[in-house]
Amino acid sequence: MQRRQFLAGLGALGVAGFVGAAEDSALRGPDVIFVPTPNDVVDTMLKMAGVTKNDTVYDLGCGDGRIVITAAQKYGARGVGIDIDPERVKEATANVKKARVADRVKIVRGDLFEADISAATVVTLYLLTDLNLKLRPKLWKDLNPGTRVVWHAFSMGDWKPERTADVQGSTVYLWRIPPRTA
Repeated sequence: MQRRQFLAGLGALGVAGFVGAAEDSALRGPDVIFVPTPNDVVDTMLKMAGVTKNDTVYDLGCGDGRIVITAAQKYGARGVGIDIDPERVKEATANVKKARVADRVKIVRGDLFEADISAATVVTLYLLTDLNLKLRPKLWKDLNPGTRVVWHAFSMGDWKPERTADVQGSTVYLWRIPPRTA
């Protein structure tokens, strides 16, 4: 709960977009500061999503890479971590090598709002509500119906989750991309 209040407070102060003003999206800074997802929350997210060896897990704003690394280690899934911060990309890449999952996990520097995420069968996130809402149209447009989307702490507005779970005061949400309408 403290982490959620901390991040929400940063958003209220306008810190969420503190570096994102650059014209070139490839060079802009992060939308939020990096706060690691606790390992018990990572485990719950991956279990709720029903991750298997047949999945490709995309973590948008991957930070230190722990979600895609865990997906590869525990479930045999492939993973792609995307982060705009070169320091996080460097850290996550080192963690992938250290965990010996480089054959299944790739870390890339990119803007989660512009990245090609169409190959994902599972998407994980830990963003503020305003960023979730900004990202939602991209998720619906780019992801195949049935793709599982899971994150924690912040909502998706009026898009009601399929399931929720409480993990030590942090809410984990699961959605599925709905069928396309004509």
